[in-house]
Amino acid sequence: MAAITDRFNYLFRSTWGLILVAIALIALVTAGWGMLSGPMKEWGIADTAVRLYGMKLVEAEREGRIILLYHVIAMAVVAIETYIITATVPMPPHEQATINGTITFGYIISMIFGLWFGYFGHDFVFHGLFLFGQSLVFFAGLLLAWVLRPWRKEYRVRDPTYAVGPGGIDLERAAFFAIAVATLVSALFGAVTGSYWGNGHETFLAEDLIREPIKTTLQLAVIGHLHIMLALIGVALTLIVGRWLDFKGPLHKLAMPLMIVGTFVLALGAWLVVPFEAVAHYIIYGGSALVMLAALFLVIFGWRKLIRGRLAEQGKAGLRAGLAALVHDPLKFGALWQMIYMNFTVSGIGIFMAVKLDEIIRRWPLREERITLTGHWHILSGFIATIILLYYADLAGLRGWARKWFGWLVILGSDLAFAAVTVFELKRLFISEAAQQPVVNWTMLLADIGLATVLVTLAALMLWRLLDLFKRRGRWAKELAEAREATP
Repeated sequence: MAAITDRFNYLFRSTWGLILVAIALIALVTAGWGMLSGPMKEWGIADTAVRLYGMKLVEAEREGRIILLYHVIAMAVVAIETYIITATVPMPPHEQATINGTITFGYIISMIFGLWFGYFGHDFVFHGLFLFGQSLVFFAGLLLAWVLRPWRKEYRVRDPTYAVGPGGIDLERAAFFAIAVATLVSALFGAVTGSYWGNGHETFLAEDLIREPIKTTLQLAVIGHLHIMLALIGVALTLIVGRWLDFKGPLHKLAMPLMIVGTFVLALGAWLVVPFEAVAHYIIYGGSALVMLAALFLVIFGWRKLIRGRLAEQGKAGLRAGLAALVHDPLKFGALWQMIYMNFTVSGIGIFMAVKLDEIIRRWPLREERITLTGHWHILSGFIATIILLYYADLAGLRGWARKWFGWLVILGSDLAFAAVTVFELKRLFISEAAQQPVVNWTMLLADIGLATVLVTLAALMLWRLLDLFKRRGRWAKELAEAREATP
């Protein structure tokens, strides 16, 4: 019994265990429900999976099922970021435990009963439990925002190398607080719309409305909600990577005000999509530019730190040695590299689409524009996932060749997939519909190879951690002991 209790405490009371559980659940859902995807339908696997799982799928309810699936995965990702924030941003241990416990119970309840309701028959008690779980996640967000309030005297900055606001306020803490508040308000956009389901609002996917000249208020709210929530998850992850690399110095002092202002401007633009759709996009561009500039300062600081630290360790100098030092640790290098690479497959593509919307994009068939938008959102989600995996691999203690293999397989596999999907999205720029099939075949094959590489690598990491749990004095025991030492 003691062995079971210790493992339970590890999985649900330590940062290592909480993140491990969330990643494992996301991996299980991704693998299981991935069997229903388009390529799996072409191979006949989807029909077999539906029969094997005992799912009850009605084609007219497809959009609702997809929305449920996205939400349960997104809430687990938000929970992971919350665990990292509560572990790295100073706060009382009892408040950390309350926040972590609340959001854990919330997202797991929503995941189980949301998927059950959507895919295995519509028992509305389960839908109520899905909403109950979401409410707990929201309440955990309220607790987090309250704990992160930056004006608390005990958390004033005492080290002048970090960004400091008026009265010694920790501007990095203020940035986390800004993201928490913006996320809570933005979540209400979706919640208010959800309250009108069946009473003036019907389920839809955002990409289905892109060429509708007139959109309802509730439809605009959903569009703003999905854009800002994904963006805020990315912004929060940028700050988390900054804590991981101990971001400080002149660039930190420039980045934090940009991050705070950019977060609120970005969120404001998304909120204004409802009353002022045309103008709101320009506000979003402005907020995005500020956040991206802050992220660039982080990348510059991080790469410089990696190079200098490794060169000092080796006692070397020169361009060649510097490049080797930069890529020596694929986990930390990769997290920053993904932020740069994202500009070529997400940010740059988004700007191009906005600038050339009427001139090029709207001249394409509707299906091609939908493909571009869907790929755009999925690639951004993929970048967030890979950075979280790289962070967790470091937290889990990967060392030596295992660390290098894991890091490079995740980086190269994901980037290959993202590049292939980007070419697939934009194929109409350089090839006609009649001649597109070879491009479609190769890009889909490369995307599948890249994603399969990442999933197999993740499976190896999960298997390692699972086997470790069966050891009496495995790594989990050491991590649990460290968690207990950190709690007075």
